[in-house]
Amino acid sequence: MRHGKKFNHLGRTASHRKAMLSNMAASLILHKRISTTLAKAKELRKYVEPLVTRAKEDTTHNRRIAFSYLQDKEAIKALFGEVVEKVSNRPGGYTRIIKTGYRIGDNAEMCIIELVDFNELMLKDAQPEKKKTRRSRRSAGAADATTETKAPEAKAEAPEAKASDDNAADGNADSDKETKSE
Repeated sequence: MRHGKKFNHLGRTASHRKAMLSNMAASLILHKRISTTLAKAKELRKYVEPLVTRAKEDTTHNRRIAFSYLQDKEAIKALFGEVVEKVSNRPGGYTRIIKTGYRIGDNAEMCIIELVDFNELMLKDAQPEKKKTRRSRRSAGAADATTETKAPEAKAEAPEAKASDDNAADGNADSDKETKSE
């Protein structure tokens, strides 16, 4: 029985899973965004976010622990350099998972996992937008009411307009009504 074993093994041995998550974490830190399956992204989030939290305090001990997870000097430099600069005031939630649909070959659910503070498109949306002006339907209704009260002759011409509707099969009847009411 597997009571209490809650994390996803991803169909791999422990060493393969550790190597895969290490490589994916290094790629995420270096490239700021990677495309993968949803299950791998959820496990990667659990793997990367504690490392980013640890990187907020730049000590030799924290660098060595991060290196034991990532095994990539360039990723360590990026993590303790540019990544920490942007996330220093964030209390957690450093990654975002965006679902992108299903893979064609095996129908696996695909997604993009990215570092939150590095997506310029999402950061632009966070800025307040201009207020949109409201359009009132009242002005359009008022314009219709004035034309009805203004032209009592149009009611007398209504039977002629009906006859022209019957004769016009191509949809030009509306333009005939407009010219007669003016």
